[in-house]
This record gives sequence, C-alpha cells and structure tokens, in this order.
Amino acid sequence: MRVSIIAVGTELLFGQTVNTNAAYLSEQLNLMGFDVMYHFVVGDNPKRLKEKLIDAFQDTNIALLTGGLGPTQDDITKEVVAEYMGTDMYLNEDVRYDLVDFFNKRGKEMTENNLKQAYLPVGSTPFYNATGTAPGFALEKNGKIAICFPGPPVEMRWLFENGARQYLEDYVDKKMYYRVIRTIGIGESDLETLLLPVIDGQTDPTIATYAKEGECALRVASQRHSINEAKAAVLETLKEIDDIIGKYIYSYDDKDLNDVVVNLLKEKNLKLSAAESCTGGMFASSVTDIPGASEVFILSYVTYTANSKIKNLGVRASNIEKNGVVSPEVAIDMALCAREKSGSDISISITGYAGPEADTGYSAGEAYIGYVYGGIQGYLKVNTSRNLREWNRKYFVLMMLKTIYLLITDKME
Repeated sequence: MRVSIIAVGTELLFGQTVNTNAAYLSEQLNLMGFDVMYHFVVGDNPKRLKEKLIDAFQDTNIALLTGGLGPTQDDITKEVVAEYMGTDMYLNEDVRYDLVDFFNKRGKEMTENNLKQAYLPVGSTPFYNATGTAPGFALEKNGKIAICFPGPPVEMRWLFENGARQYLEDYVDKKMYYRVIRTIGIGESDLETLLLPVIDGQTDPTIATYAKEGECALRVASQRHSINEAKAAVLETLKEIDDIIGKYIYSYDDKDLNDVVVNLLKEKNLKLSAAESCTGGMFASSVTDIPGASEVFILSYVTYTANSKIKNLGVRASNIEKNGVVSPEVAIDMALCAREKSGSDISISITGYAGPEADTGYSAGEAYIGYVYGGIQGYLKVNTSRNLREWNRKYFVLMMLKTIYLLITDKME
C-alpha cells in the first residue's frame, strides 16, 4: 500500500519549525510494511492544500496529514479534507465534552473558537487525544484514506500509537523488518564496491548505503508475508555482509559510536581518561551523553594553551619546545599525563587545529590523537583538509572514539 505524508503549516516553510513528524511517520509506516512514496509540505492555504491532496491521491492510496487541526482560523486541514472527500462537518459531542472537561480541570474558561476542534468530517473515525485538545481522525472514500493528526510531535506520536496504528493494520499487505549497520574506517564508495556480490541482483532484502560524518551506515530491509520471514531473510544477509566487511562494523543495531564505546568499556571494566585541546571538551561531552558513563569515565583535561598543557596537565616543556604543541610527541605525552593523574586503564588525547586558520606549516583540520592502553602507546594523525571548524571538531571526536574502539576490541592495526 502506497502512502503520502503531507505536513501543513506555514511555519515549516519559513524554517521556524523542523518537520520531525515526517521522519517519524516514515519510519513507523515502513516498519509496518507500507511504501512511503512522497513527502509534501504546504502552508496554511486551503487552495494549495487541496492541490497537494489531489497530487497525493493520484499515486498513493493513503495520505497522512499533520498540522492544521487547532482552534484558529488558519487551521484548515480537516475542512479541506472534508471538502475533498465530498462530506460535511458535524459537531462530535464526545469531543465537545472532552474539551469542556479539559478546560474545567485546569480552571480555565474555554473560548468559543476552541469549539472548532470538536467538529469532524461526517463518516470519519475519530482518534481520542490524551495529550492535547485536537482529536485526530481517519476518513475513507472510494478506496482513498486521509488520516489527520495535530502538528505538535508529542500529540501526533501519541495519536499514531494509540489510534492510527491499529486502524492502519487492516491495510498492511506485507510486514517489514530491517537492521541498520554502522561502520567506520571505510568510505561509502569502497563499502559499496566490496558488497557488490551481495547487492547485485538483490530485490529482497534490499541493501542501501548512507554516508554520515566520518562513517557509513547500511540499511538491510525485507518485506515478507510475516515478520518472521522478513527477519530471517535480513539475518541471513547480515551474515554475508559480516563475512565481507566485519572488521569495519561497530554496531549492528544503529547505535552511535559513543554509545558503543561506553558500553564496551563497562563490559570490560575499563576506566577512561582524556586530555583535550582543539576539541575543547566535546569528547568528554560525547562520552557523558551516554547514561552510566560515570562508571567508566574518570576525567578529561581541557588544556587549550601550551602553558596549560605544561602547568595543569604536566606535559614536558622541552617536548613542546622541540616538537611543537601540535605534534605526535605532545599528543602521546598528553595521554600519558592524563593516565598518570587519573589512574585510568586507557587514555586518549588530541592536539590540533580546528580552523579556520592554522599556524604556518600546518593546515586547518590537522590534528594528532594520542593514546595509551596497557603497554601500548601511539598516535593517529588526522587531516580533514577542510576549513570548517565545527565539522572538524566533530570529526576529531569521532576519530578519538574510533581509536578507543579499535584498541579495546583488538582491531588496532
């Protein structure tokens, strides 16, 4: 069954609001086995919304609409849908009662325009909204189905999970199962080239590659008559993929690298410390984003100047004078000092130039990552060749996480 998603709201076109509803609905619908064919965004304009409904129903059977169900004059979605489907509006007494009760419980007077939310298209199936005042609904005519949700993501998601999902189950042709593999250390083109024996001629499961900042993801999906059939097909393909690119895979469940690293450290009962310069604490922030990081992460020094590296961290002044503050020797010294001060099992450091400018002889995006783990110590040179400060700093953090992952999984070459 083919589906369109129409997001209604001028604020979306102005960029004032990010359309997270479409991403959520697409993911959920694909998991259910629907084929999402189009995303439309339209302002609060009845004529243009009706045109998008016409476009959507030319090639799809179901249109999901978000936004435009509120009490104000520019909330026009259900009126346009009713007009398109050739039906009138009526006052739903159950919704009217819920509205009055909603305001009474909060000690507020319900203004007259709120009653607008209690009017629904004749013949529609209402979806009660426990998170707000505007109900959702489904309306079917001549094999075409329009399902409408309020725009606020919390309300939309609640209505989908507690009304629309069950309604849509009757229209599912197949069940979908998918897994997302995350890789690091290989580019998208190389990844696809290695996997051509698996990808070529593949109709189900399907394999798609996605480039991300500093890493690549693979989505393996199957649509079958039952979820067990789809799952079995995906798992068989995952085995083939693992045989070819297993050394680059760090997650089979779409987990971020910081999540994977923190949980691996927990499993191995390892303590981590860090010394940061050009990342300015971003690495520590990335690690502590993960719940339970306090079990493994001891400390991170942010030593942004040469003097602070010497005074606060304990880096040898002679090392900096001889090799320069951005050098392999200083990166290793930083990691050694952080481990000594913290007593950690593994220590990671970075010194470099995030950009947009760098000292003579260096380029923006150049950095050295130092590491110490047991009797192993060394460094990784990173050069993004990009004059983009924010991108470089994020990439540096990713490479620090990658280094830790390779060390504690014995994949460091």
